[in-house]
Amino acid sequence: MIMAELRLAGRPASPGFAEGAVVRIVEQKSTRIPTGDSQREAHDLKQAIKDALKSISSLADRAEGEAAEMLGFQVAMLDDDTLAEAAFESITHGEAADQAWRKALDAEIETYRAADDEYFRARSADLEDIRDTVLDHLSGSHAAFTVPPGAIIAARDLAPSRFLSVDWSKGGAILLAEGSPTSHVAMLARARRVPMIVGLGEIPECASSIIIVDGALGQAVVSPHDDTRASFLARQSADQELAVKAAAVETQPAVTKDGMSIAVMINIAGVDDLARLDPKICDGIGLVRTEFLFGEGPLLPDEETQYKAYRRMLEWAEARPVTIRTLDAGGDKPIAGLTLDGESNPFLGVRGVRLSLQRLDVFRVQIRALLRAAPHGTLKVMVPMITAPFELDAVRALFVEEYDTLRAKNIAAKMPLLGMMVEVPAAALTVSTFDADFFSIGSNDLVQYTTAAGRDIGAVASLADLRHPAVLKLIELVASYGHSSGRDVSLCGDAGGDSDLIPFLLRAGIRSVSAAPSLVGRAKLAIANFSFEKTEGA
Repeated sequence: MIMAELRLAGRPASPGFAEGAVVRIVEQKSTRIPTGDSQREAHDLKQAIKDALKSISSLADRAEGEAAEMLGFQVAMLDDDTLAEAAFESITHGEAADQAWRKALDAEIETYRAADDEYFRARSADLEDIRDTVLDHLSGSHAAFTVPPGAIIAARDLAPSRFLSVDWSKGGAILLAEGSPTSHVAMLARARRVPMIVGLGEIPECASSIIIVDGALGQAVVSPHDDTRASFLARQSADQELAVKAAAVETQPAVTKDGMSIAVMINIAGVDDLARLDPKICDGIGLVRTEFLFGEGPLLPDEETQYKAYRRMLEWAEARPVTIRTLDAGGDKPIAGLTLDGESNPFLGVRGVRLSLQRLDVFRVQIRALLRAAPHGTLKVMVPMITAPFELDAVRALFVEEYDTLRAKNIAAKMPLLGMMVEVPAAALTVSTFDADFFSIGSNDLVQYTTAAGRDIGAVASLADLRHPAVLKLIELVASYGHSSGRDVSLCGDAGGDSDLIPFLLRAGIRSVSAAPSLVGRAKLAIANFSFEKTEGA
């Protein structure tokens, strides 16, 4: 008897193909027996928090880049006594340690889930991870999380620590009933090229069945028929061929069919992202997201820490330009002790340069580190969320002031080119009024602000499209001004690594794009297949 195939559709979170047996991850209920002694309950909870902190810290020590930042957030939360205050208060009133801890963390999790912003909702998975890790230690059930090689994990959601404990070298995929494309697990999955689909709803029991997964389409098929599997294998084969072609051109210059050279840069979050990369794959670094450096622990990085990180990036680039964005905190990137809490709409609040100009104590430290690193390579500094010329003027004045101070102390320093992100429509429309050395278009926010639609809100995601005529018109306006004024214009948002969007960017006048390192080869293929002459004659 042929088993009926079952098609599941969700939201793509990480592209790629996988086929295998399903391993269902079911949340376990605590089996701990309360002692009835408040002092003993409080002692046991303290010990469980200590043990959980140790196990998460151990994972963090082995992690790199964004994984280290995510686990660093968990370490910082667990290390903060205020997280457990409500639980200990409940214990004094006779509640068992596990019940008190679960109630306290569930309340915190619900606060994050109820947030308007997708990023904060995604952070709830971190708090669930913290909650469950402590509960496991309380009940004595903490053990290594293992799945068979190449398995398809099906769960309601998946904690970062569980993802990081899986060996993905043999393949596999993730299917989540809930989850978010912007969650930490989704970021980790994309970095490790693990196919992942979220928002599938109730995933049926299919433990003995084979599932095929197409992460790019957001589709999974349980017990696929022969023709379905054949179609899947054909798409997988085509993607593998594309990957081989992309790898072949990865270190080659990007040139269109009609001979136009296009610069292809990379986006990184920190030094760890460069560990296994050949500088020859790119024309430089188009975006360094310094907020990840700030987000790796409970303390803000000092001047020396930042200087060493920036210097290593410049030396890796071997004289290629390195564009470092000043701290872009706020909005979807909160930093404990720095960003503002309780803003009704963080994306329209104190973020980017607005926050930096309010927190000069933090901003001046970053400026000095950048100035000191500049002699070690070709440094360009860009400022995020610029809306009005006076903001960029204020930043330039601070750079000059700190440069003069360093030189007066005989400390080696160099003034870098100072540019701005163009991600606010008001800045794009008045681009000629800004005293910027260069412009870099942040496509993610420019699309979001222009269309008034968040890419990560499913109900309006289709509106948040770079191909919207208004968005393309703004990009064309900035590119045209850059060309006429002799100032470089690049694009460093996600669109720079999207093969389908690159032709639209080139037609709009963009001649420099920046993408995730893993997408460089595919971006160069898209450029090589593009012809300006064909476009004009169409």
